Order: sequence, then C-alpha cells, then structure tokens
Amino acid sequence: MNTAKPGMSPLTEPGAAKIRLLDLSPEEIGAFLSDWGERPYRAEQLTGWIFRKAAASWGEMTDIAAKTRARLARTYDIAPVLTPLLLTESQDQTKKIVWQLSDGTKTESVLIPERDHVTLCLSSQVGCGLGCRFCRTGDMGFKRNLTQGEILGQVFGAKKFLSPDQNLTNLVFMGMGEPLLNPESTVKSLAVLTSPKFLAFSGRHISLSTAGVVPEIYRMGALGLDFGLTVSLGAPTDELRDGLMPINRRYPLKELKRALKAYPLKKGRRITIAYVLLKDVNDGPHEALELSRFLTGLKTKINLIPFNPWSGAPYDRPKEETILKFQKILRDKYHTVIIRRSKGRDIAGACGQLAGQA
Repeated sequence: MNTAKPGMSPLTEPGAAKIRLLDLSPEEIGAFLSDWGERPYRAEQLTGWIFRKAAASWGEMTDIAAKTRARLARTYDIAPVLTPLLLTESQDQTKKIVWQLSDGTKTESVLIPERDHVTLCLSSQVGCGLGCRFCRTGDMGFKRNLTQGEILGQVFGAKKFLSPDQNLTNLVFMGMGEPLLNPESTVKSLAVLTSPKFLAFSGRHISLSTAGVVPEIYRMGALGLDFGLTVSLGAPTDELRDGLMPINRRYPLKELKRALKAYPLKKGRRITIAYVLLKDVNDGPHEALELSRFLTGLKTKINLIPFNPWSGAPYDRPKEETILKFQKILRDKYHTVIIRRSKGRDIAGACGQLAGQA
C-alpha cells in the first residue's frame, strides 16, 4: 500500500496567523477562558474537544454556545496541525507516515504492529542537529523543533490509519530528532498524553529516547514523570563514541553515567540502553566487555539494534553470528539483553532510517 494525499498550503493561508489551540496547554486554555469570564466547566468542555476528541471544526462542539464558538474562531484555530502526505506500508504491516507541516517542512511517524497492540514511533523535531553518523536523520541536519500540537497531532492522525482490530497503546519518542533538545514541547505533550482526562496513555507504555543530553536527563528526573528512558549509546568508550556521536565530546561517558545513576527510577523500572551494532566498528568482543564495564552499577536492560542501512551510509550490518556472540558475552556478564529486530526496513521506516522524504 502506497498512497499520497495533498499537503497543506503555506502559512499565507487565511487564518494562518491565528493561535493553534493544540499548541496551548490545558492550563493556558483555562486561563484565557477565565479572563473572558467563562465558568470553569467551559474549559473542561473545550479541552475535551481539543485533546480527547481531536475536534477539527467548531461545529462539532455542540455543547458550547454558538456565540462562544464564534468568539473563539476569531482568534484561535483548531484545524489539523499536520497533514498526511504519504502513507507507505511494509511487508511486515509497519506503516510509515510522512507528515507535511504548515510551513512546508516534513516529519515522519511509524506505526509498528506488535502481537497484541500497536506502537507509534513519534518525532520531536524536523531533522536533528546531533549528527550521529549511523542515523539518517542526523545526516539531514536540524530544521526546527516540533510544537506540542505537532507532536500530539501525530498521535491523533496516526490513529486514523489503524485497522478496526488494532489498539494504539505504546508511544516511543524515537523518530526524527532529539526530544531532550525540545524539552518544552516534549514535556507539555507528555502531560496531555498521560492525563486521564485526555489521551490516558500509561506512562509505563511511553519511552523517551536521548543520545545523552546530560543536563536535560537531570531535569527530566527532577520532574518525576513516569515514563521509560532510553539512552542511545553507540559505543562503550569515549574514543569510539566521539567519532560516532559528536554529543559525546560535550557530555562524555563519565558525565552520562553520573546522570543515569542519579536518574530516579520508579519501582521495577530500568533504563534501556540502545546499542546500534555496526560491522567491524563497535561489534567485537572487546566492545562487548567494555559495554559491560560501563553499565556496572546501573539498572539497565540492553537493546542491541543491528544497523539498518540507508543510501550513502558509511556502515554495514554485522553478520548474524557476530550479533549473537555480542549478545552472549553480555548475557554471560548477567545483563538483560535482547536483539531488536527492527520492522519497516523495506520502507525506510526502521530505527535510524527516517529522513522526512515523500
């Protein structure tokens, strides 16, 4: 299945200068309604339409007075903040959605079918500025951050591509971009996603991935939010990681480990270490032992991700026997470690392959 739909027009459209309600927090919506003299229940009604029912027109809000809707429409916009430009389906039923944003830029989401649920891989930026050499998104560079509404819009929009028997229960911030370099929109969207009033996702079914933005790891820990933390490691030594992930030159492994040790984990939770295996680069017995040493003293589980190729990539995927040997070395050191078989590789929808291309 491969279908294309028209994108949104540029920002010169009528009404484009209006404030998008989906970009405001529920508290901000409640505040301006209070300033208007509206009773508190009006905020409950309006935020329910925006954040739970994903209303796309004022006419849908049948329990809000017509004069109030007219007043809202003069200043605020509830039109979808992104438009599906292309939907591509993999042989394994993974679906990649290329979204066109109101300024003409593009981002991507991926719907990943599991045994009894569906996971949505979300983007937090257009492109990425960290330049991890094994990631196609990093190769394209940073364009801009996504707003709260553009993050939430991926969830609302992706639900429309589910089949009747599918249930979207899991979210991973592992698409385009570094979510901890867009902390405001990330945190605001998490509040809506996990609120029982709105989308009611379980924090235990949400994972936030970072390449190791140390100050923001401390900040996220201090917020006390209940979600999973995944750290893309890539290499177990500074010498190797400096070349693969430039962020390591700013926040070396010693500082990263200190932040992970301090990170407050809820009962039964562990930090996930994502380790992309690159042929003849970081996949040898020496690197496996160094990885074990680095993780000593941390509560972790390890996801080994064999490299997913993309056009122009400087690396190759290791042989299966090399992958299994790497896993065995870690297991022999009593680490919990699985090999993550990425889905959507044939549609460039797997880990490290996203580039916002229609």
